[in-house]
Amino acid sequence: MTRFIGRQQEVAEIRSLLAKTRLLTLTGSGGIGKTRLALQAAADCLTQYGDGTWFVELEALSDAALVAQTVAFTLGVREEKGRSLNDSLFDYLKGKNLLLVLDNCEHLIDSCAEIADALLRSSANLRVLATSREALGITGELVFRVPPLSAPNPEEELDSRTLSRHESVQLFVDRARSVKPNFAINVQNAPALARVCARLDGIPLAIELAASRVKILSMEQIDVRLNDRMDLLTGGSRTALPRHQTLLAAIDWSYNLLTDMEQLLFRRLSVFLGGWTLEAAETVCAGGGIQQNDVLELLSELVDKSLVLAEEREGEQRFRFMVTLLQYARNRLTQAGESEDLLRRHASFFLTLAEQGEQNLVGSDQKLWLQRLGTEHENMRVILGWTLEKDPETALRLAGALGRFWYLRGYMGEGRKWLARALEQEGPSVNLPRRAKVLIAAGRIATVQTE
Repeated sequence: MTRFIGRQQEVAEIRSLLAKTRLLTLTGSGGIGKTRLALQAAADCLTQYGDGTWFVELEALSDAALVAQTVAFTLGVREEKGRSLNDSLFDYLKGKNLLLVLDNCEHLIDSCAEIADALLRSSANLRVLATSREALGITGELVFRVPPLSAPNPEEELDSRTLSRHESVQLFVDRARSVKPNFAINVQNAPALARVCARLDGIPLAIELAASRVKILSMEQIDVRLNDRMDLLTGGSRTALPRHQTLLAAIDWSYNLLTDMEQLLFRRLSVFLGGWTLEAAETVCAGGGIQQNDVLELLSELVDKSLVLAEEREGEQRFRFMVTLLQYARNRLTQAGESEDLLRRHASFFLTLAEQGEQNLVGSDQKLWLQRLGTEHENMRVILGWTLEKDPETALRLAGALGRFWYLRGYMGEGRKWLARALEQEGPSVNLPRRAKVLIAAGRIATVQTE
């Protein structure tokens, strides 16, 4: 009922992959647009399948035993006396050249895997295109991770022509015009529009929900209210399932499918900002229900279930949340009352890293450690902000350890601000040598700033 926006490259790639494999699964986080992409790809290659393309909707099912029955109903296959439904399906599909789209498999993953495997083995010309927040995990499966829509860089792209090249902006404008026909990009709203599309991670569901708000809010107001996006991004189609009507419901659906230990790690990982390494996750998040040697497997599960992104950066494997999922996980962490203990472990880990880095910034490994500390700078900022209020001595140690890094990287203004705030801590408990170290670092930066 709405226009399909962008995704030409993804549709072409899916069609190409379907020519090479018999089972292709589209994975991605909730609201990323897996269903819509699968429908478009299936429609575009309709003529390649003499017996058609068939769309099997599974999202409303709660009983795993009904998966095969739903497939049969979609194909028009009826139960026969004295025969199992599966046998009837197998006979029907023999010799058929068709594409079967199994949509929303994640909550019935075992049953979907079993029926897909059985059907593919029974019919040599059958192709299956599945959508799921995790792979089916059977032999012969290819997995295509659905990327977010392209989004602008709010620091650089602000004119209407440049903004309109991005799929997230195209989608926002198209959906905004459905509720406010005269909506257009102009000089006044372009900066906020760019920020909104970037902050929503290119997630189509989030963009559509935000666009629906233009009938009562300006772009600037939408941008400001994204600080509490779970309350703002509501009001989806009344005919959609509840989990597609709000962003919170979409993420709740994924969260509730996790095991207790996966939920626990998911919440705890929200303490990181700017990403984390496996070593950091094992050190900070273990304990209280999670063994350190469990973290690798649990983290792998969260990646497989499209809740955590894994990416290689500068030769190192790192993990991160999309901003929307980070906010959700932090809310869950706060509700569980686990924040303070986790923040202390987070601070301890990165304080050790900063002090180790400080020693290596004067030797042959200087470039390596400048890079490593730069990668973790967002985590350091979080710790400085928290410890200045909760643990001034740790803040003093961390600021002192980072002084040389700020100086070498040219973060003069920011470094001097943190150093000055650390020096504001007074009292008999303040460690004088550490305070002197911070004073020296602040003085070095001040000297450069006045040259």
